[in-house]
Amino acid sequence: MKNIWDKILKYDKITVIILTIVINLLIVFLSFVPGYQGELPAYIKSLPLVNATLNSFTFLFLICALVAIRKGNIALHQRFIYAAFTTTTFFLLSYVTYHFMAESTTYGGTGVIAAIYYFILITHIVLAAVIVPLALMSFFSGYKREVERHRKWVRWTMPLWLYVSLTGVLVYLFISPYYT
Repeated sequence: MKNIWDKILKYDKITVIILTIVINLLIVFLSFVPGYQGELPAYIKSLPLVNATLNSFTFLFLICALVAIRKGNIALHQRFIYAAFTTTTFFLLSYVTYHFMAESTTYGGTGVIAAIYYFILITHIVLAAVIVPLALMSFFSGYKREVERHRKWVRWTMPLWLYVSLTGVLVYLFISPYYT
């Protein structure tokens, strides 16, 4: 296992490119796949709430990681970043499962609230695609203790990842009344 991890780290740019393409193409592909026909199992219906919860934890872990590094506590910062990556990974698995099984849910609001919802949704989607390579490059550079390179990446990654995780929760709150 150590040899595999060493190779991933050695070729971090290639790893990031491959993971970014695979993850983003999978999400795009799922938006065109018809949902499960019939009554969804209860555990599948609960996944949007699970996703919002995981996004909430990611947001909190990122805030804690930011506070820890500002206080100079690198070890605690790393633990919170690992926690954020863990909740994000579980989110991705849950999100893919739900969107493979369920039809897309249409937002039913109108007026100014609908405009706000769609603004949040569109920026969330675009930045969620962008955050994949940013977060991975930030992670690899931090893990390899390339401090200057890491700082350059996280200058963009942290605020965008915070925005994506927070707006993921907001999108859920807006659309949750319309889940069937």
